[in-house]
Amino acid sequence: MTSKPADRVRVSGPAQTDDARSAVAAPQSGRHREAIVLTVCCSSLFIVGLDNTVVNLALPAIHRDLDAAVSELQWIFDAYMLAVASLVILSGSTGDRFGRRRTFLAGLATFASGSLLCSVAPNAGLLIAFRALQGAGGSLMTPSALSIISSVFIDRRERVRAIGVWSSITGLSMAVGPLVGGLLVNVAGWRSIFWLNVPLIAAAAVLSGLFVPESKAQRPRTFDPVGQLLVIVALTSLTFGIIEGRMIGWGSPIIVTCFALAGVMIVALTAYEHMHREPLLELRFFASIPFSGATVIAVCSFCAWSGFIFVNALYLQNARGFSPFHAGLLALPTAAMVVVSSPVAGRIVASRGPRLPLLVSGLGIALAGLLLTRITSHTSIGYLLAAYALFGIGFGLVNAPITNAAVAGMPLAQAGMAAAVATASRQVGACLGVAVLGSAATVNADGAVGSAAPVGQAAWWITACCGSAVVLLGVLTTGSRAHATARRVLGTEQPASIRESADTSGEVQADPRV
Repeated sequence: MTSKPADRVRVSGPAQTDDARSAVAAPQSGRHREAIVLTVCCSSLFIVGLDNTVVNLALPAIHRDLDAAVSELQWIFDAYMLAVASLVILSGSTGDRFGRRRTFLAGLATFASGSLLCSVAPNAGLLIAFRALQGAGGSLMTPSALSIISSVFIDRRERVRAIGVWSSITGLSMAVGPLVGGLLVNVAGWRSIFWLNVPLIAAAAVLSGLFVPESKAQRPRTFDPVGQLLVIVALTSLTFGIIEGRMIGWGSPIIVTCFALAGVMIVALTAYEHMHREPLLELRFFASIPFSGATVIAVCSFCAWSGFIFVNALYLQNARGFSPFHAGLLALPTAAMVVVSSPVAGRIVASRGPRLPLLVSGLGIALAGLLLTRITSHTSIGYLLAAYALFGIGFGLVNAPITNAAVAGMPLAQAGMAAAVATASRQVGACLGVAVLGSAATVNADGAVGSAAPVGQAAWWITACCGSAVVLLGVLTTGSRAHATARRVLGTEQPASIRESADTSGEVQADPRV
């Protein structure tokens, strides 16, 4: 099956076909534009990553100021993740249809509006709603940014490098976030963490208008509103049941109804998507073991990550009595190891495949979880730092193989769908991590300083189980039998990885929407 170019891109004026790429200015001018475009796209991811990190450090302060319950603190984090997880695939289609730059700018505006509203929220309920608005903006920014990079960087090697730089920004935001967030909360209060987004977004919007070319898909997928609604209801009802079950009661009619509704929506989604001509989710791809395995690995690893940063923020500030700034300093080993190990994982995947980084990643997360099951309010700082560094190594190694395992073996025309599902899976995992680990942890919002009992033990055991699952799936999804299932699913279509490596002209290229 011959794949047609996926993008239309322009330098100026209305959106044009891929042939307009030949009109790009001289090489030096083109490189200058590419550098600016990459900077703009990276800044958007940095803003999103920074916001999540600093919000976690501000949770104890938000609890005291707004008298928020632990479940409300979970919702403050999860409302954002839930919005992104629910809307990210639809947002990718929106950019394909209406233009990636236009969608990117709409995401920046929505995110900025949500940030300003969060900074003036008078109560926890409105703060949760405004965080969901931020998430809607984030869902528009992230897929559009990566698609813009894919259409601007024509050369395959340059595109791979650019996407690698873009992906590493998550680690950088994790490194900067704890320090910046802790300092802002200490000096200016928790509301200041949302003010920080506004000037960064304003600068990104100005540069986008000046330098980012517009691009569209040659044949955008049709919208699937029914499938989108089923996804939103399923994720929301499941998350509500997990977060509120501890307070309302796991056997209460409300919670039982939520879990039943989530199950019904998942069954209905599966049945409906099989009948839809251009479904929101290509369910046939889940018969590919590498693809479905990458989805589960993303859920497990990001469940461990989000639960770790949520429970750890409460542990350091409530059970240990550290200030937000000191808590941020103690989180630096995790961020530093993510920054160091992420590019290493990319190089290993490129040269040896995804199995090795997946195995080491799962071991790192599992061992860190086991170490943390023994922490109390008297645990030595050295012990904590070792566990945090080990977790950072494990988490830093997992991103590159997730994307590779999801996209490798997919036909070039569906690389965007595969990457979108992988990203949505990450957000679902992050959402469930705060819901599950936050509910399982024994750390409460008023944690007792000086207790010698293990803190958050159940949450850390779940973290260890998530890491073990990554190890097991890393073995099962990267062997020859697994790749054979991918070939059976694809039939006669050539995989994206094979097609792209064979391309030397840059005319045929993957267009990941996320």
